[in-house]
Amino acid sequence: MLQFIVQGRGGQGAQMAGDILANVFFREGKYVQAYATYGGARRGTAVSSFIRVDDQPIRLRCNIEDPDVIVCFDPSLLNDVLLKDAKEDTLVLINSAQPPEYFNGLGRFRIVTIDAMAIAQENKLGRIVNTTLVGAVAGLLGRPSLDVLCEVVSDMSPVKVEQNVKSCKDGYRLIRKEGAK
Repeated sequence: MLQFIVQGRGGQGAQMAGDILANVFFREGKYVQAYATYGGARRGTAVSSFIRVDDQPIRLRCNIEDPDVIVCFDPSLLNDVLLKDAKEDTLVLINSAQPPEYFNGLGRFRIVTIDAMAIAQENKLGRIVNTTLVGAVAGLLGRPSLDVLCEVVSDMSPVKVEQNVKSCKDGYRLIRKEGAK
């Protein structure tokens, strides 16, 4: 089973990123469980999305206690609560222009950074980094398929469809080209 935690702030697109990941794995024939929590349910407060993916039906009905992947939209959210259950091999993808070494004090996780904000702005998406980050996740994991991911991004994007698809591809290709920094 593959387990994700997506952490962001209201208005950044973290919930949509979780929805995109859940939908793309479902389209690939996987069993998916997805749910979210909303801090104060307003712009700027913490938002978390949780996704489980497996080849078998998912019977768990509890919080994700040992995530394989944590996607963090805002480095200010990297705290003990978010990271408490992460393992040494947990992939922590951080939206940051800083190199991974900047975050060495967090723990012994596999830390990867990508400047998703720069990619989103280059693609005229402003501060919405969700499609860049889901592309980067797919690039790091080697799944889901980029083609299916782009179909889902296209289907689910409420506006700026072409820009969101390009941002997703840019995140994927940058991570694949540079490797896990």
